[in-house]
Amino acid sequence: MPYKEKEIERLYYPIGEVAKMFRVSVSHIRFWEKEFAILKPKKNKKGNRLFTKQDVENLKKIYHLVKEKGYTLEGAKRALRDKDAVEEFSDSIQNKDQLISTLKKVKAFLEQTRQEL
Repeated sequence: MPYKEKEIERLYYPIGEVAKMFRVSVSHIRFWEKEFAILKPKKNKKGNRLFTKQDVENLKKIYHLVKEKGYTLEGAKRALRDKDAVEEFSDSIQNKDQLISTLKKVKAFLEQTRQEL
């Protein structure tokens, strides 16, 4: 049985990586940080922003509301305060994340099978 490397869980993500995750600019992430109180990234001694997993989850919610649903910033702020909207979003994001994860595993399996042939 081949050795499988365990996926590494990171505690903090630098702002550049977070921006790449969402395919937006770094300044966009900084702007959202100013606009939305739920975003509280840690800062190191140099002042670099370090986002936790919870910050990334909050950014997913903001991105979904603003970019995918077309909410204004004020509308997104209101929706984030509304628990029903947040729960609905969380369920849809979890389903989407699970689907993506499953598809990545299937793709890896198919690629491995192809190489073995």
